[in-house]
Amino acid sequence: MTAFVESAVEAGVAPEAGVRQPRVVPYDFRRPSKLSREHVRLLQIAYESFARRLGTVLTSTLRQVCVVSIREISQANYEEYVLSLDTHTLVVPLNIPTLSSTGVLEFSLETALASVDHMLGGPGGEQPIRNLTDIENSLMRGLLEQMVGALSYSMEQICPMIANVGMIEYNPQFVQAAGATEPVVVGRFDMTVGTVSCTMTLCLQLASLLPKLIAHRQREEDESSRLAASETAQRVRERLGEVPVDVTFRFSPVELSSTKILSLAEGEILHLPHRVGVALDVQAGGVTFAKAIAGRSGSQLAALIVHTQGEHT
Repeated sequence: MTAFVESAVEAGVAPEAGVRQPRVVPYDFRRPSKLSREHVRLLQIAYESFARRLGTVLTSTLRQVCVVSIREISQANYEEYVLSLDTHTLVVPLNIPTLSSTGVLEFSLETALASVDHMLGGPGGEQPIRNLTDIENSLMRGLLEQMVGALSYSMEQICPMIANVGMIEYNPQFVQAAGATEPVVVGRFDMTVGTVSCTMTLCLQLASLLPKLIAHRQREEDESSRLAASETAQRVRERLGEVPVDVTFRFSPVELSSTKILSLAEGEILHLPHRVGVALDVQAGGVTFAKAIAGRSGSQLAALIVHTQGEHT
């Protein structure tokens, strides 16, 4: 096990106000991360949308100012995730049939009790840490279903995520959502309900989520390539429209034998088989694209386009 520094800020230099501090993150080279920057970016966008929507849902339901923001997204194994949680907290398994897996939503019991108190018209604030009663459990399940609905809405761009709320637990060790060594994606959120704040975590199995992230990334790349090809074709058409092209007006050809051609003399007249009133061929690069009638425009010879043709092969 070793570590790396996220930003190259030399030690001993006083950081400026508001500048992000360098953070040392443990990294196990025996278990390299399978989440690329692109995958994390996709999840970041989805989780930011989830945080904003969840803040709105909690505010309208609890009638209190509630704020939720994404803190970080990381990869760990399930055992590490469970050990990072408090031993007495609110843990909810999420059955996700669209991913064929189980996720976990977790936040502090104090926040859960304060939310229930707000739903019952109370002031919220600090609460004694205890398990929920049957009535409180029913109220909390209704709130959890709204929270999961916000998650489903925010993740639909990556994959359809229809999650069912399982039985509320209070000890993370009792929730077996994955194997101990199975890799998971952990999203940590800062959640404030009225005057109570906590860290909310969302755990999803990496094995079921990663193919969806890869497929979404591929769709983005395909769409980007298609748009780039369309823009390139449009620019080519626009530029080709400005290129000057020599245009010729062609009479019907005259057939001559080799002997006649070799015996031609200066001043000799050849009779053209082109009848008066028959349209001339308008050609560019040897391709006929229109018909025209010969005439004059003032003192200059001219031709009147009378018919255009489609594509020629």
